[in-house]
Amino acid sequence: MVLNYRKKYEVVVAGAGIAGVAAALAAARRGHKVALVEKQTLIGGLATAGLIYVYLPLCDGNGTQVTFGIAEELLKRSLKYSPFDLPEAWGGRKNGNYGCGRIRYMCRFSPAGFTLALEEALKEAGVDLWLDTLICASQTASDRTVTGLEVENVSGRGLLEAGCFVDATGDATVIRRAGGAFETSENYRTPWIMESAPDTTLYPVVDSIHIQCLGEWSKEFEVENALDSRTVTDFTRGSWAMARKAYDDAYASGKCDRYHNFPIHLPAMPQFRKIARIKGIETLRSGQEWTSFDSSVGLCADWRRGGLVWETPFGTLVPEDVRGVFAAGRCTGTDGDAWEIFRVIPAAAMTGEIAGTAASLAVEKKLDGVELDVDSVRAELRKNGFKFHFEELGLRRGNATLGATP
Repeated sequence: MVLNYRKKYEVVVAGAGIAGVAAALAAARRGHKVALVEKQTLIGGLATAGLIYVYLPLCDGNGTQVTFGIAEELLKRSLKYSPFDLPEAWGGRKNGNYGCGRIRYMCRFSPAGFTLALEEALKEAGVDLWLDTLICASQTASDRTVTGLEVENVSGRGLLEAGCFVDATGDATVIRRAGGAFETSENYRTPWIMESAPDTTLYPVVDSIHIQCLGEWSKEFEVENALDSRTVTDFTRGSWAMARKAYDDAYASGKCDRYHNFPIHLPAMPQFRKIARIKGIETLRSGQEWTSFDSSVGLCADWRRGGLVWETPFGTLVPEDVRGVFAAGRCTGTDGDAWEIFRVIPAAAMTGEIAGTAASLAVEKKLDGVELDVDSVRAELRKNGFKFHFEELGLRRGNATLGATP
């Protein structure tokens, strides 16, 4: 393959979802030359292009904040072009628009507005953003160290080289294409769309505009292999079919009519929650909430219920069989219930910042991820407010508030 261009960076981040944005910000703010590569012309991933417009909690559900740093910064930035407010208990205005009355440290946001706020942050940090650019292959050395990414866009095929990489693609593209081990998971069709409706539906935005979820979490809508190209198409078309049926049934029953209730915008990407995750040198598994790890580099709360907190082993970001790259976001080394916890926005932002910081340190120290001293990563993260172990916040295992709102 003839290369039309070749660019050299210190850190290259693949995927401009929340994890990728956080990684790029962390690396660039340390003074490094950073490229952020995104196959779409939107940034923010599922949060924006997928219309999943809920910034889930940074707190444990019992009044204690557990996730800090860029994750908290992005939560606040998400409100800049948004009709929503933080809950009053977490610094929001009294009687503000809390978007369903949540009391945890979380918020709703406008997907389009969050896109603008994220791009503003990247611009301020000096990140070189490559939109509409598809990652085609991972270039590796003989020891399976990633040395470059072959990409394709309207300029043709090019090569982006760097001293270290962050895979924040959501499906471990960089690591998979470097020959790294990975696992997949099932997904369920639950299409979220933006609609106009006169009544208060599931997630009101403002006036008659809402985000609506038109599916159910059931085995009937399960899809197994999100890495199969036909599955991607069938999954998306199936979501459209579910949306059509919801409107057809509502119109036929007289519940509403097309003049007052209709779709405005569909997701611009498949709404897969779990696609592929790496096999890390450590794996976080079901039942390991309230488990302490010597290598922990951050804390994350269970977004589904109060009272459960997870430590984040550094090795979940380090592939077991590929060098020169860290994972972030939905493709880190988590399994089962842990994958459900670490696939959402706060965990994506947190692991993105960790990966971007680690990639910077690896470049500065000329070390691989497995050689990097965890204490050096923690020292840098602590400067941005990170906590690493339960006891730092006076937390201990307690009774989860089952069924509580997030």
